[in-house]
Formats: sequence, structure tokens, C-alpha cells
Amino acid sequence: MYALRPRPWSARYHRAAMLEPVRVGGVRVPEAALELRAVRASGPGGQNVNKVASKVELHVDLSRVEGLPPDARARLLALRRPDSAGRLLIVSQRTRDQSRNLADALDKLRALVARALAAPRVRHPTRPSRASQLRRLAGKRLRAARKRDREAGRRAADD
Repeated sequence: MYALRPRPWSARYHRAAMLEPVRVGGVRVPEAALELRAVRASGPGGQNVNKVASKVELHVDLSRVEGLPPDARARLLALRRPDSAGRLLIVSQRTRDQSRNLADALDKLRALVARALAAPRVRHPTRPSRASQLRRLAGKRLRAARKRDREAGRRAADD
């Protein structure tokens, strides 16, 4: 009898062979925080689409992410809603190849973390300039005169 090896499309195979810690800035997403599932994708692929699990679902456990500041964690949760276990779901089925979809999902994770790390710019309230106020009021006077002229024309036609 021969020894059973994990198939190339099984989650155990990818966890052992392909997943490595993701680093963005000072944030590190360790391998233990990542859970990979390969499922059948929808879309093009012919007969192959019904047999091969090329779609990648990457679950990220936020409690295990290292170096993520609390405000960035809050922004990350605002960008994507976690599931009931507190994990983010990142899906990729862009290509027909599972390894490319895995790379795409990891890229999406990097982009998501980088976006959460970027603090939003503070808005400083400004006032409209005097010239813009005058332009707005002149436009209002022009529209009011136009409507007033239309009303005068209607009254003359009714008489």
C-alpha cells in the first residue's frame, strides 16, 4: 500500500507549502492567523470548473495579527465586517489557477492592512471666499429674474 499525500488543492498542502507571514509596515500577519480554504469557483473554466477547487477563501484571525495599532484595527473592521468568530474573509477567484488566486488574496490582504494603517486626513473647515459668495448670489438673482419674466409673460397671455 502507498502512503497518502495531501492533494495539491487541499488546504493542508497550501498551509504547509505556500503560506508565509504577511508583512506590511510594522504589522505582521503570522501563518497561524491565516486559514486557507480552496473551493470551486464560479465563472469561466469549461468542464474544468466543476472539478477543480481554484477559488481561494482566506480567513484572517485579527486577534493573532501582530503590531496592528488599535485605531488601525478599528479602521480595518470598518473596511470589512468580520464573521462571528472575528475573522476577516478575503476571497479571490480572478484566475483559473489556485496558486495565482492565493497570491491575489494575499495581495488583497496586504492592500487592506496598508489602507487601514493610513490615518485619514483631518478636515479643517473652511469658509467660502467673498468672491464665491457674490457669484452665487448673482446667479440666484439671475435665475429669479428669469422666472419673474416667465410669470409676467404668462399673465399677459391670460388677459
